[in-house]
Amino acid sequence: MITVKGPVDHVVVVGAGLAGLAATLHLLGAGRRVTVVERDSGPGGRAGLLESGGYRIDTGPTVLTMPDLVEEAFAAVGDRLADRLELIPLDPAYRARFADGTQLDVHTDGAAMEAAVEQFAGARQAVGYRRLRRWLERLYRVQMRRFIDANFDSPLQLAHPDLARLAALGGFGRLDARIGHFVSDERLRRVFSFQALYAGVPPARALAAYAVIAYMDTIAGVYFPKGGMHALPRALADSAAEAGAAFRYGQTVTRLERSGDRVTAVVTDQERIPCDAVVLTPDLPIAYRLLGRAPHRPLPLRHSPSAVILHAGTDRTWPDLAHHTISFGAAWKSTFRELTRAGELMSDPSLLITRPTATDPTLAPPGKHLHYVLAPCPNTEVGPGVREWRELGPRYRDELLAELERREMPGLGAAIEEEGLVTPVDWTAQGHAAGTPFSVAHTFPQTGPFRPRNLVRGTVNAVLAGCGTTPGVGVPTVLISGKLAAERITGPRPVPRPVRRGTTA
Repeated sequence: MITVKGPVDHVVVVGAGLAGLAATLHLLGAGRRVTVVERDSGPGGRAGLLESGGYRIDTGPTVLTMPDLVEEAFAAVGDRLADRLELIPLDPAYRARFADGTQLDVHTDGAAMEAAVEQFAGARQAVGYRRLRRWLERLYRVQMRRFIDANFDSPLQLAHPDLARLAALGGFGRLDARIGHFVSDERLRRVFSFQALYAGVPPARALAAYAVIAYMDTIAGVYFPKGGMHALPRALADSAAEAGAAFRYGQTVTRLERSGDRVTAVVTDQERIPCDAVVLTPDLPIAYRLLGRAPHRPLPLRHSPSAVILHAGTDRTWPDLAHHTISFGAAWKSTFRELTRAGELMSDPSLLITRPTATDPTLAPPGKHLHYVLAPCPNTEVGPGVREWRELGPRYRDELLAELERREMPGLGAAIEEEGLVTPVDWTAQGHAAGTPFSVAHTFPQTGPFRPRNLVRGTVNAVLAGCGTTPGVGVPTVLISGKLAAERITGPRPVPRPVRRGTTA
């Protein structure tokens, strides 16, 4: 593995999002001095917090899986997740509701899920689910350490027996077809393939290897931090600060000072911070601008679809909603064509509705409720641009309200007390390329060793982290990206055992 050469005693991490905080903890655990620069007034990045009218609204991801990766970050400095954060396992992980009026609770416990599938779709589908679960477990074991939690210097690193194992599992086929090999019920196929949207590729075109996301969601389990998702970056930042990291909040990086091919200082709008190495976590266009160059690629980068998010603080709730409810429209394949090719809004939308107060009522005033609705939409490269969205946003908000009232949430409009609408206009203003918070799509030419690397030629002591680089989009992979960036500076380290501070291992 290629690592940063020369002195690396003091590292500046640009960005206190999940990737930057993970990198910081792993660097601290390796004995480096770390300064974190963040433009916002506190940690979080995409996983931010909006407080309005007594509601505590998570502005970023709402789904947390693979808590062992969080534990690993804490353990790097001898800390423990349990001492920092209360994680509540969700059961069901999701509730899937379909246009025909049926619904299925998705359980991570195998026996419970098998029973639910049998009741929902019959004994034959339950047998298929059991086979699918075993396949997902094998797929995860083959991929995790070799293809996900790994720094790539060359595509030649793929030449490993695990590649043959992945091929034997059908990982290079198409996701939808592979899921259909186990379960034929169209509704079940959606439950185990909609995750491809996280990767920015329709299930009919996505590699079957991306079923590993379904493993994370439907087998490894979905969790919610008490206090909301923003409690996660806050806990990571507190741990890092106690372990010696210096945080510079409210400062925007304006440029990098260089001496030849080395970055020698990070310059903000308030100070100059000398450094031996730098970890850059902003979206790729900002990182490349600071570095003064973007890697040449034979084809331009393709970005994932974007999303419109409606935050609604209400004076009532709808008890049929789980913590996470996926409301599927009748359309499916045409929906992905609209999002990724035609550049059109979903004519029959599938929506993620999150009700965090179902698990933690303290996120809203007493007797009130918080709802988060995510509607995928085209990014600004293939769909409406920022100028169009300024006019389109309020109109689409009204269309979403009407659809939600028709489906799961009658009377929603009249129940709203506090509201926030986020569109590609806002994602663009935050510096996200193509107006999407989901960054670069996971097409084959943008996956694994073909994804934008976390090292950039021409600068020997700068490393990238975040969802645009290795390994990709999602809370688990972003945490891994921070660890991988740290390893570019420190070299690979054995996985630490969690140790309570003040004790000996």
